[in-house]
Amino acid sequence: MDAVKTYRYLRVAMIGMVVLLGAALLHEWWATGWRCLQPSVSAYYYTPARGVLVGSLVVVGVCLVVIKGNTVWEDILLNLGGAVTPLIALVPTPYPGPCRSVPMEVSDTPANVANNVSALLVLGLGGNVITIVVARRALRPGQRLEPAVRFGVLAMVVLYVAVLIVFFAARSLFLDYAHYAAALVLFVCMVAVVTINAWAYGRQRAEGAVPSPSDYANGYAAVAVVMVGSLLLMLGWRALFGWDHAVLWVEGVLVGCFAVFWALQTRELWGQGVRAPVR
Repeated sequence: MDAVKTYRYLRVAMIGMVVLLGAALLHEWWATGWRCLQPSVSAYYYTPARGVLVGSLVVVGVCLVVIKGNTVWEDILLNLGGAVTPLIALVPTPYPGPCRSVPMEVSDTPANVANNVSALLVLGLGGNVITIVVARRALRPGQRLEPAVRFGVLAMVVLYVAVLIVFFAARSLFLDYAHYAAALVLFVCMVAVVTINAWAYGRQRAEGAVPSPSDYANGYAAVAVVMVGSLLLMLGWRALFGWDHAVLWVEGVLVGCFAVFWALQTRELWGQGVRAPVR
């Protein structure tokens, strides 16, 4: 029961961080006037909302890595998404945007990134080493890691090495693009996790029989459709007609949808922690 309570606390903390971030952004929006919006959520790094933006993203990243997914593949996606989330927070977008309630604070962004990402790389090295050691110790003599687990461990190592190389060998490239690359990985992982849950919940509703289309018409599927549909619609509108705040709304909708998904999953798994394996 204590383990289930821990799952609950982690899940509620995730939703709380989204609420915290939303409240900080709304406060800054109110302070600047309703007509003045930053071009992206990330650009609020250059406003008084910076502390909450960075802190909430780091906490979300930790929670995504710590919490156990319902399946091996869901766990891998949560780990990858959680691993890149602090990068989104600690490596700001290079475009500060025009809207803020106070004059922009002058700071040495390259120095901040050098310090913070170096510390993150130390943590990442320790995390990868612990993951490999724990995975190997869980094996019985002569037993090998299952393919999905091997893929997950390899993916985390490759991600770490890629960040390490670009950070030290191409710092200007890292400063310009690391934020966007990390955000892309996170959003892909988010959509994939929601889709996996839509499939798994549909299989569970079928109760051992062949799932029908109605079984897959569940809340998770609805969230996945909204995420993908809104992404295509808003980016398509921007490409055709131009839209300065398209990225802001895309980020807001995707984060909001993932919060809804997390709330749905929290409600479903409130008394059990993880979903029973789907046969």
